[in-house]
Formats: sequence, structure tokens, C-alpha cells
Amino acid sequence: MDNGYRAIGHTYWVIPDGYIPPDSSGRLESHESVCVLNTGTEEAELQVTVYFEDREPLEGIVCRVPARRTKHIRTASLQAGDERIPAGIPYAMTITSNVPVIVQYSRLDTTQSELALMSVMAYPAGEG
Repeated sequence: MDNGYRAIGHTYWVIPDGYIPPDSSGRLESHESVCVLNTGTEEAELQVTVYFEDREPLEGIVCRVPARRTKHIRTASLQAGDERIPAGIPYAMTITSNVPVIVQYSRLDTTQSELALMSVMAYPAGEG
């Protein structure tokens, strides 16, 4: 039973500007997150691919977001085998979902005492 809930969003998202700041100052840790909102009644299975300028992509990363829930995924926690996204290295990523979802991308940079917070919607490229 769907109780009137409808999955909104897209099934393919692109984040072209990734960069995990390598340093932090103060109490807050520099980091990046991908926030995924699943408004539907079915669990979302996400396939994440991470691309680099000078090396092969990290592939086969799977994340799940339960139905009618949100999940904040720290990009530093994404792992393909024994490999993770290294801090201080530019990257991009694609996210494919089996159901429509909404994807937002945020970076907290605390490398200086005047921290910077950036948050944007990812680029929706798949069906909606």
C-alpha cells in the first residue's frame, strides 16, 4: 500500500566537482556529504562511481536508502574493495538509483578558521 506517497526525483545524478579538503582547523572536520532523499515506498539501491583525473574510477560502490527516508553519506566513507576517495584529490561521481531519488551535495571546508560551507543540488540526468 502506498498511502499516496509518490517517488519523486531522478534515477541518474552527476556531481562533477568533488574534493575532500585534506586539513581541518578548529572543532569541525572538513568533509563532503551526499544527501539522498527517497520519498518512495521502495528502498533505493544506489550504484556510485567515482572518477579521477589521472587514475581509473572506483566502481561497484553500493549504498541503500530505505523507503520514505533520507541518508547523509560522507564521501570519505565510500569504498570500492580496499580503495577510498583520497583527501586533497579532485574527483567527480555519478549516482544511479533503481528508483527516483533527490541528491544534494555539500562540502564543509575548515582548512582555515573562516570555514566555508557549500551545498548544491546534484545534476539530474536520468528519468524523473
